[in-house]
Amino acid sequence: MELKDRLGKEVIIFDGAMGTVLQQRGLKAGDVPEKLNIEKSKEIIDIHKSYLKAGAEILTTNTFGANALKMEEIDYSVEEVIAAGVENAKAAVMESGLEAAVALDMGPLGELLEPMGSLTFDEAYNLYQQQVLVGVEYGADLIHIETIADLYEARAAVLAAKENSNLPVFCTLTFEEDGRTFTGGSIRSMISVLEGLGVDGLGLNCSLGPEKLEPLVEEVLKYSETPVILQANAGLPVVEDGETVFKITPEEYFKPISRLYEKGLAVIGGCCGTNEDFISLIAENLKNKKVKNRTVTSESLVCSPSQYLKLDGINVVGERINPTGKAAFKQALRNGDLDHILKVAVEEVDAGADILDVNLGLPDIDEKEMMVKVIKELQGILDIPLQIDSSDPEVIEDALRYYNGTAIVNSVNGEMKVLENTLPAVKKYGAAVIGLTMDDNGIPDTAAGRYKIAERIVKKGAEYGISRDKIIIDCLTLTASAQQEGVKETLKALKMVREKLGVKTTLGVSNVSFGLPARPVLNRTFLSMALYQGLNLPIIDPNDQEMMAAVKAAAVLNNLDQGAAQYIEYMAENESDNDSKAAAENSGENNSKADLKTVIVKGLKTEAGRLTEEILQEKDALEIVNDYLIPALDTVGERYEKGEIFLPQLVQSAETVKEAFAVLKAEMARTGGRDISKGKIVMATVKGDVHDIGKNIVKTVLENYGYQIIDLGRNVNIKEVVKAVKENEIKLLGLSALMTTTVKNMEKTIKAVREAAPATKIMVGGAVLTADYAEMIEADYYARDAKEAVEIAKKIFKE
Repeated sequence: MELKDRLGKEVIIFDGAMGTVLQQRGLKAGDVPEKLNIEKSKEIIDIHKSYLKAGAEILTTNTFGANALKMEEIDYSVEEVIAAGVENAKAAVMESGLEAAVALDMGPLGELLEPMGSLTFDEAYNLYQQQVLVGVEYGADLIHIETIADLYEARAAVLAAKENSNLPVFCTLTFEEDGRTFTGGSIRSMISVLEGLGVDGLGLNCSLGPEKLEPLVEEVLKYSETPVILQANAGLPVVEDGETVFKITPEEYFKPISRLYEKGLAVIGGCCGTNEDFISLIAENLKNKKVKNRTVTSESLVCSPSQYLKLDGINVVGERINPTGKAAFKQALRNGDLDHILKVAVEEVDAGADILDVNLGLPDIDEKEMMVKVIKELQGILDIPLQIDSSDPEVIEDALRYYNGTAIVNSVNGEMKVLENTLPAVKKYGAAVIGLTMDDNGIPDTAAGRYKIAERIVKKGAEYGISRDKIIIDCLTLTASAQQEGVKETLKALKMVREKLGVKTTLGVSNVSFGLPARPVLNRTFLSMALYQGLNLPIIDPNDQEMMAAVKAAAVLNNLDQGAAQYIEYMAENESDNDSKAAAENSGENNSKADLKTVIVKGLKTEAGRLTEEILQEKDALEIVNDYLIPALDTVGERYEKGEIFLPQLVQSAETVKEAFAVLKAEMARTGGRDISKGKIVMATVKGDVHDIGKNIVKTVLENYGYQIIDLGRNVNIKEVVKAVKENEIKLLGLSALMTTTVKNMEKTIKAVREAAPATKIMVGGAVLTADYAEMIEADYYARDAKEAVEIAKKIFKE
């Protein structure tokens, strides 16, 4: 039976680790494992054969880091390394006489994608595409994307795999114990996005031992329709006699695996620290056994990477990112003034929007280019799902490609041409879609006519493989001033669609009141009537407190808001907000200074520069740094630590401070004032390590606290670090390492700096490090993340 036919029916056994096995066989710290595909192919083939003998049915090629960014460090091309990697695995299968599939292994690229980093989505896609094409050419049987921490990077890799091959695609992400990836991604968002893209298997790998991953895997098993994969580490590494070791035994590893098998785990293997003994024990007990049946909780879900939203109650869609009737918004679009658009978005979210509708249709701009730009910027500062609103299929296709999450497309209608032009992209990217109850003949006068179109849209969606939980019907709000009878028909149609088709519903509420006085009264009344008939997604202005209050009240009266908790909270918050606004108005207070802090917290870069220039009329540069910039960053850091925001928002706020600092530095240069730098810090990723994701994040945040960072880059030799520390009389040095094979070089670097500059304090960080490890290698401080690095710097420079 073919692998794809067995998937989800019989347990399939993956192999275990390659890198840590190579380390045990003498791989030196800092060496690139992928080189050995060419230089020591027999050794690689032997490791593959040991896994086959243990019972592995899938061999992972030794190509985890074989992308063009990382291969810059060696003398071989990506093509050479991947070709040799696939050929070695296939040779092992042939020599052993056993059956197994060969999985092209693709790991993270080693750089953060925008908006957190500088690598674009297209660049990431091209890097993965190069790997896929070589893997396919040399005969890989499937593509395995693993150890990904950024859902955006996972999307790029999966699309590269699916668009350039017909092979099965597996994708596993690496999660922390709190159920979040390093960049803040959630398990439910991972499932929604990867299933939407059509992967054949998904799950978790690396990270932690299977026992600590068990509750996270249980969550995946509960919500994933797709076969679930687990390749855990043999626990977290510890240091013994100066060496990194994994302490979990095969027996300890297998216990949680056996429990997860009983709950429906389908593909099982090992990651760092595992070897053929681990795989042998799993194979002996589970190989070829039937995958246990599980009950999957099916949900209608849209999401950003860090926040998912169930469409099972009443969710407000913010309507204000739309140029219709808004002169200032139109001008902002023409001028490319994204900050104006972002400010509108932030206001909507602050007012309570659950989803943002993004409509940029203006005849005299390039809508496709502007849509992609706005989506990327919105994703940098906000984490709620987006609704892509356009009538142009090309705009929709591009927007869905670059949107990092599961979006809603607004909209299609009952015209066959429109459905056939748009639904393929909706299906390809796993989006939800709004269907308007109109067709070539316009909007039917009767509820029955609109229901008939809704039925057609649902049926056509099914033909493309789009399930009902991804379809939302808009029965269309007509204006009471011109089509009074039609308003009643809209409400009737809404009820019919909800009860007979079982799909979600939406309406643009404010259309009802065009041309009539006291519009808010009509809007509010119509909204209440529609909510009673089962409206799920009202498209309204969330800044209208009366409309929002009606939504909150409806949730109470429909028994959706248990104990009226959300209603009570909303009413209390808005009463408090109104009191604050009234107090500010009565005092005549100028809020621009306070607003600078808010702008930084929200990540509005252009606005930060403008407000800084205003405040410079009254205060000097250092006062602004200490009174506004640093407190704002402290607030952001606190929210990050509490899990209220995630890495993209942290980085965006730091980048926003850069705009303020640029204004301050220009002023200092003009007036000859004192340097606002708080001190110099040298940072480097140690010799042999080509990853500088974490270092770059720490660098960005420290710079925006006012420190001057001398960044030596990645793969930095010891002499270069020592030289930079001595020449610049450095008080604080930051060292980073991501790979277990390079931590030894960190220890050597610390020792050399201690001898050359004993007064210099050293902080260390990186995915493989712990506080105990930092103490063992005699670092002064362990920085778990950027916020801790800031606290260390404050202590060293005695602020």
